[in-house]
Amino acid sequence: MSNTITSEELTKIQEMNTRFAKAKLTLGDLELTKHEMFREIDSLKLEFDENERQLIAKYGADAVINIKTGEVTHKK
Repeated sequence: MSNTITSEELTKIQEMNTRFAKAKLTLGDLELTKHEMFREIDSLKLEFDENERQLIAKYGADAVINIKTGEVTHKK
């Protein structure tokens, strides 16, 4: 004996399955974006480090740079 669900029940199950698959895909995309952002942050850290070394070489290790004005002062 075989029973069949109603077309409404089938439609609801199919829609729920589609929404679930879409949510998983979206979550995967977000995870990829997160990893890309981590790589970007790592790259920025390296760039900051290199820039800091250049500024230290030019202005000295005791230099304090005002990030708004660019004024360089030295620690006392």
